[in-house]
Amino acid sequence: MKNSSLTLLDFVIIIAYGIGMLAVGFYYSRKNKNVDDYMLGGREMKSWKVGISLFATMFSAITYLSLPGELIKNGPMMFLWITPVPFVYFVVAYYFIPFIMKLKVSSAYELLEIRLGLQNRILAAVYFLIMRLLWMSVIIYMVAEKIIIPILGLSGQTALIVSIVIGIITIIYSSLGGLRGVVLTDVIQSFILFGGTLLAIILISDKLGGISAIIPSHWPENWAGWVFFDTKVRISFVTVFLSTFLWFVFTAGSDQMSIQRCLATRDVRETRRMYLSNLVVDTLVQILLLVLGFSLFAYVKMNPDFIPAGASISDNADSLFPRFIAHGFPMGFSGLVLAGLLAAAMSSLSSGINSSSLSLVNDFILRLRNKSMSEAKKVKLATIISFLIGVAIVLLSLIIGNIKGNLLELTFKTVNMLVAPLFIPFFMAMFVRMAKPNATFIGTFLSGVSAFMVSFSNELFGMNISFLWIMPISFVVGVVISYGLSLFPFEEIRAV
Repeated sequence: MKNSSLTLLDFVIIIAYGIGMLAVGFYYSRKNKNVDDYMLGGREMKSWKVGISLFATMFSAITYLSLPGELIKNGPMMFLWITPVPFVYFVVAYYFIPFIMKLKVSSAYELLEIRLGLQNRILAAVYFLIMRLLWMSVIIYMVAEKIIIPILGLSGQTALIVSIVIGIITIIYSSLGGLRGVVLTDVIQSFILFGGTLLAIILISDKLGGISAIIPSHWPENWAGWVFFDTKVRISFVTVFLSTFLWFVFTAGSDQMSIQRCLATRDVRETRRMYLSNLVVDTLVQILLLVLGFSLFAYVKMNPDFIPAGASISDNADSLFPRFIAHGFPMGFSGLVLAGLLAAAMSSLSSGINSSSLSLVNDFILRLRNKSMSEAKKVKLATIISFLIGVAIVLLSLIIGNIKGNLLELTFKTVNMLVAPLFIPFFMAMFVRMAKPNATFIGTFLSGVSAFMVSFSNELFGMNISFLWIMPISFVVGVVISYGLSLFPFEEIRAV
């Protein structure tokens, strides 16, 4: 099988897409007059646009590739994570959103200082920056290893150069355009992602003789069966439900990228509409990716020469979709779907860069600086920091691939490791009136330690704890310690 079947038309489409994203950044760079314009779109953005932007941000190319790969390797049990969505909306819409929107702040972590002092604001901001830098680094790594190499058939060194170019394009349009530019490109990229998934399903169904051909006639031996609850298995219904519910709730209540979208809308009603749009689109795409996973599995079963000789389907699960893009699509469509994959990656990178820049500017530089700064200088500073963050994540991506596990497991062990620890101070601030700053700080720090220990339990202790338990365990550790220490009277350090 040849390395790549991409034609000149495919490359034209990809290049045109990159130029279009740069044009958006330059266009919106002229509309940003102050930090609120740059970081929050003037707080008057349309709810449905912001909701789709939140979806595109969180539902990155990592998820786009890892979910079909997870189904191919381990079966559809992981897709049970759409079941807690109604409960997620109720908790976020009626408990978190009113609390967030009543305070007109720019950074999510300003909320913490108001309630629990500067030390908790700084620690939460540090956790967020670590989490999002790792997340963006995984995206860059994934673009090189799981998209560029399988589709273009390039060497690792050449693929790295291509990924750096993608990073540069993303840095330029996100650092210039601010949140307005990020949201518009997110909406465009979401439609491309939808179209790419549908196109792949239609083409595979046509090749196999109909949509019914993609449903397996028997349950493969390597697929996990239905298990309601079992701590010893990789995936059970309770662990998937609990882990997914906690991820959505924790992210909505503490992640700067999510809270930034809330603050970009006009009021509580619009913010609820925004979040509902996010969940609806998220659920529809997950269902599409479930069907895509079945489609790819059926296609490979009927075309065993599609994977390299001597290799198994499980070993190549994460790369089957990119491989099909390169070798299974007609002329022109490969470039379109590759643009969709790059779109998903770039939408996450742009939002991550924008939100990380906001946190660094507001939670560290402006907060700890004694002198005031003009709005023009603030925007310039945010632009420079956005560029430096982009450079940092490209460098960090060079070492991220050394962590063991498939894409989904890699994501939980790095990106999602600090989701629960980051939420601890927000939980204490919102729901525990007696919460004390120092007690919460200690609980939050030890929650992060416990998350690290669970993530790498096999390497540290020789124990095989499922990655789905990282969030529940670290959340319980953080809350118990924070609440317990709050019961004891000891002198609190005053916030600066």
